[in-house]
Amino acid sequence: MRTYRVWQGSNVFFLHGRFIFGPDAKSIFMTIFLVVAPVAIFCTFVARKLWDDFPHHLGLSIMVIVIALTIFVMIVLPLTSGRDPGIVPRNAYPPEPYDYDGTNADINNGLTPRPRLPRTKDVIVNGIPVKVKYCDTCLLYRPPRCSHCSVCDNCVERFDHHCPWVGQCIGLRNYRFYYMFVLSATLLCLYVHGFCWVYIRRIMDSEEVSIWKAMTKTPASIALIIYTFISVWFVGGLTVFHTYLISTNQSTYENFRYRYDRQANPYNRGIVENFKEVLCFSIPPSKNNFRSKIPKEPLGPSGGVAVGFVSPLMRKTTGDVEMGRRPAYEEDSEYKDRSIDGEGLDMDDELADNMSLDLSRTLTREGRERESGLYDKNNWERSSGKWDQTQSSSRER
Repeated sequence: MRTYRVWQGSNVFFLHGRFIFGPDAKSIFMTIFLVVAPVAIFCTFVARKLWDDFPHHLGLSIMVIVIALTIFVMIVLPLTSGRDPGIVPRNAYPPEPYDYDGTNADINNGLTPRPRLPRTKDVIVNGIPVKVKYCDTCLLYRPPRCSHCSVCDNCVERFDHHCPWVGQCIGLRNYRFYYMFVLSATLLCLYVHGFCWVYIRRIMDSEEVSIWKAMTKTPASIALIIYTFISVWFVGGLTVFHTYLISTNQSTYENFRYRYDRQANPYNRGIVENFKEVLCFSIPPSKNNFRSKIPKEPLGPSGGVAVGFVSPLMRKTTGDVEMGRRPAYEEDSEYKDRSIDGEGLDMDDELADNMSLDLSRTLTREGRERESGLYDKNNWERSSGKWDQTQSSSRER
């Protein structure tokens, strides 16, 4: 079985795990349409009319440049949305808790309840202490600058934000392509917007009419001017904002949380080095091999799935880990109803009611003991009644 077929996140895979997208991957088609459609209108109704208006084939270069910009946008878009943004693999088991003196908390032969893991711990980054959080979903302490995306349900290194327009998280491994995408889209909007005004000016000069009459002769240019004016505020604003973030070596998530207003930024190395880190340094390899083969889930001693996997009778309740709502597991309502009703037992019968209640208590106690590793022979004897027989026989002796 391939890894991508049993992936626990909310991602969508294409071409047998070669491309990974977020759960809102369909929005990419809307983004492609919003880029390609106005460029097609521009080439048909504006650039083609300017073809012969400039000497030395300069009119042809207008269409060549706009097509080249569009192709570049269409290349960096799938590079942003179709690759692993820096997902941290989940742990199969939570880390072992330790006491404050550094010793393992599993004392008294495992009969003492284990203490809960601390929610945060400090790590030193460039001489500055940085707090890292424990992720209840991924069962790990997140690396510095890592955060859990509630949309994709993954911990992502250097998490910036989840972009619905590209249908993917923006993180360590695709932030460079995202910045190139918004920058090239801004240049494309400005290019189309500018040459629409050039075409209107050409009409005014050739026909000696006012600007209003020239605009009525090319409604496609007016539509493109309005469209690009609105779009440039969106993609242009993102370009300016992310240029500022790169220059200060921040992420969108850190900036919105005012992370470095109260302490120094341990990652800021100067404007030049910050831009080199994002645009020039090599991208680290993915920590996940979605096409690797994995064995099927092993069965536990009772025929169920092994500890560390969620039973099919349990469903995961949604929750935003970053906003402080911890994910929990609750019993499926249908299964709960069947347990209460006793699978056809007459609930008016007092004996059947007691049998169902005792069975539920026994299964619950045994399940908890098996999960915590305390299910041994002595406990089984206590629950089955042999312990009482042994104690009574010893008293008689």
